[in-house]
Amino acid sequence: MRALTLIRDIPDFPQPGILFKDITPVLSDSDALCEVIAAMSDAARAMKPDVIVGIESRGFIFGVPVACDLKVGFAPARKAGKLPHTTIREEYALEYGAAIVEMHTDAIQPGQRVVIVDDLLATGGTAEAAAKLVEALGGIVAGFCFLIELGFLQGRDRLPGYEVVAITTY
Repeated sequence: MRALTLIRDIPDFPQPGILFKDITPVLSDSDALCEVIAAMSDAARAMKPDVIVGIESRGFIFGVPVACDLKVGFAPARKAGKLPHTTIREEYALEYGAAIVEMHTDAIQPGQRVVIVDDLLATGGTAEAAAKLVEALGGIVAGFCFLIELGFLQGRDRLPGYEVVAITTY
């Protein structure tokens, strides 16, 4: 997949010791972007979702076009304080700190199958928090779809029992 050759490494971002996988060259190349969206859509389609949940912010970039391809709804999982309606929240650990993710209480209906989309699976904390929110709302996590997995951080270990698809793994 040509798109994967465009992902670049940025050392010491956002802090010393982190090797950031920069996807902006993929986003700026229409062929590469469409290639990635198609691959993620194919992976999500196999999970038969009713809703796509995208995790802020790069999960929005990929989640919305995947939802459109699959003709299903999209629900955002956002950082604390960014959603205007009644929310539920989950705190989680990042590889370099802690954060909170929230969803609207009416974003997922009981029994809906949900695929959670994001650009990167690192330690799995963000994905695990999103899954907890979906399940707290009565949804069924059908699986996860990521562009990149940092396999050495073992994020999949925090997602036991779920289908996890990554387009590429480092």
